[in-house]
Amino acid sequence: MGKRLSVIIPNYNGEKTIGSCLEAAYTSRFDDYEVIVVDDGSGDDSVRIIEQFPCRLIKLGTRSGSARARNEGACQSTGEVLFFIDADCLLLPDTLSVVDQTLRGNERRVFGGTYTPLPYDKDFFSTFQSVFIHYSETKKTEPDYIAGHALAISRKLFLEQQGFPETFLPIIEDVEFSHRLRRAGIKLEMNPAILVTHIFNFSLVKSMRNAFRKSHFWTIYSLQNKDLAADSGTASVELKVNVISWFVIAVAGALLILSPGKLPAAPAVSVALLTMVTNLYTSRRLLGAMHAAKGPGFAWLAALYYTALYPLAVGAGGFSGLVRYYLVFRGKAF
Repeated sequence: MGKRLSVIIPNYNGEKTIGSCLEAAYTSRFDDYEVIVVDDGSGDDSVRIIEQFPCRLIKLGTRSGSARARNEGACQSTGEVLFFIDADCLLLPDTLSVVDQTLRGNERRVFGGTYTPLPYDKDFFSTFQSVFIHYSETKKTEPDYIAGHALAISRKLFLEQQGFPETFLPIIEDVEFSHRLRRAGIKLEMNPAILVTHIFNFSLVKSMRNAFRKSHFWTIYSLQNKDLAADSGTASVELKVNVISWFVIAVAGALLILSPGKLPAAPAVSVALLTMVTNLYTSRRLLGAMHAAKGPGFAWLAALYYTALYPLAVGAGGFSGLVRYYLVFRGKAF
């Protein structure tokens, strides 16, 4: 027999998505569950929307961060199993049933799910991001981390391990929590059948800004954690090779333009082409996932965006994170 399940949703100014999130939560085919929304001091219409649903609403009053919101929801939950999602995620009708089946007899393990390959909003940039995250998070059965947008854990284990870090960077607290679990001997597993659909509403600017921000804080954390080169979910080896390749090609092109006639063109072009081919080969499975999601036309556009523009935002975010780490964070505990 399954155990009671608590769905915990942190919300901050999520008026555009929280209604859809809760509507989806209450279409679940699973019977024994509660939905807890922890509002993190929203200044929009979120609370009014949340109050229209039969969920439990916890108000933090002032903004404290998603880690504190998740922890508060867990502390006030009544379920034996906790399932964390975000306010812009939509449960599928069978998601909670899959979570229940996955955790039966596995209370000392933590399980992760991921986004559906296709997001709620079907524009190019949202689809690119959803496929990218789905592919990156499901590459390994035993992942480096489990993302907070689809994380299942027993309540007892969560409280025993003291939950998400509340004094930390603005994002990736789920990565720190995952690493702490692993150091405690807790096994992390990915179950690709645990799926939520994400609402991105991405444009080019939003996609690039998201890449910059995540790369910025991930670099700071990775330098502190001494695992900058790790193949870790969306901070994958493929993405790191992609950024390095963009830099090598950009330098080769700049040298040719700035030093016409002085630099032999053939070697520079050869280096650029070899770098490009190596990058595409390294990312072939990701590009294959793009093809599988929406066909060859989308895959070609995704490859162009991924190799030409996306690494610019990731690289800039990583560089700014590197500078900030050495100026502010080096030697300090988060």
